[in-house]
Amino acid sequence: MLARIEKWFVGLNRLVIGILIIIMFLLVMGNVTARYFFESSFNWAEELASTIMIWITFLGIGLAMREGQIVAIETLYDYIPKRIAQYVRALVVLVVIAFMGFLVYLGFSYSKVTMSQLSASLRWPLGLIYMAVPIGSILFILHVIAIFRSMVNGSLVSSTLTYQDEIGGESRD
Repeated sequence: MLARIEKWFVGLNRLVIGILIIIMFLLVMGNVTARYFFESSFNWAEELASTIMIWITFLGIGLAMREGQIVAIETLYDYIPKRIAQYVRALVVLVVIAFMGFLVYLGFSYSKVTMSQLSASLRWPLGLIYMAVPIGSILFILHVIAIFRSMVNGSLVSSTLTYQDEIGGESRD
């Protein structure tokens, strides 16, 4: 049951990011096309593309961590006993979770303060744009909790974790 929820969670996270990437691509290409062929561009397109990029970034950091795509310095672990390395990794993961929890708090606080300010072109509340920070941080925490054991054991390696491993099925290789 928990594994199905986790697969659904990862799949939904990927789907939302994929849709946002497609929207951003179409938006930028449409704006470039309009500027090139019609010598006129949409004045709101750049702001919307930037907003989408912010959301993609914060929604994607948890997936990147989950898949071992975040840069990590592993050299220290090679020179200390395995048991101590596990404690150090656990401490690092807990510090990262605490930091992301702090970002959740700051993100919600900042979003609340800026909710009455409007963006330049779209006239959207800036607080809605900045909600990417706390929402992305919450997703990051959920992803890290789901893979906590493999992170502490040092078994989370990008080359061993694939999309097919998570959803089941044959490898793309």
